[in-house]
Amino acid sequence: MPLQDILNELESLGTPSIKKVLMKHGAQEPFYGVKIGDMKPIQKREKGNQALAMELYKTGISDAMYLAGLIADGNKMTKAELQQWEKAAYWNMLSEYTVPWVTVESRFAEELAEEWITSTHENTAVSGWSTWAGIVAVRKDEELNISRLKELIGYVEKNIHTLPNRVKYAMNNFIISAGAYVKELTEEAKSAAKRIGIVQVDMGGTACNVPEAVSYIDKSIAKGSLTKKKKTVKC
Repeated sequence: MPLQDILNELESLGTPSIKKVLMKHGAQEPFYGVKIGDMKPIQKREKGNQALAMELYKTGISDAMYLAGLIADGNKMTKAELQQWEKAAYWNMLSEYTVPWVTVESRFAEELAEEWITSTHENTAVSGWSTWAGIVAVRKDEELNISRLKELIGYVEKNIHTLPNRVKYAMNNFIISAGAYVKELTEEAKSAAKRIGIVQVDMGGTACNVPEAVSYIDKSIAKGSLTKKKKTVKC
């Protein structure tokens, strides 16, 4: 389906109420206010349409950019394209989800995660930590650099309370993912989370809460996360 037809479809699905909610979370114009669930039929229909995904992301329209991440194949993207997507991610729905989704699928995942986590730009660092969280959730334990992941857990413990708002949120999610999906890291992640304590994140006046790491790790393990990795981090 042509790009403009997809944009027209997205626009027709947008509602003022969803726009209002998303703006509380940090969304900026231009965007239509489409529920993620309402994008799913388009995702199913257009999944794997790489050319369309690249066009959608270039529009700068948040809903279209999010949809691009759902249908794109990150394994087909170059390092430069992934870096361009990261630079264009102007709020947390894109930096925490869309960019990491495609990056985790690519062969540049660890390289870019390492590059981004040290950035002083909030959204870039968020993409880095969210990419690391995705890597540990999908890759087999034997494919992971456990010693580096232990270093990252230590870095989070030492620095999380001093960093920008959404970086703290992404770091907390990394601790949860490392503990929930990597057996060798479970106790280390839980111990670090206990020492970290409460993570204060401004959620923009919404009802959302910062996940409590230890309980989330335990719940995930109870559901079988240590024995069954995710096939994808896209949702």
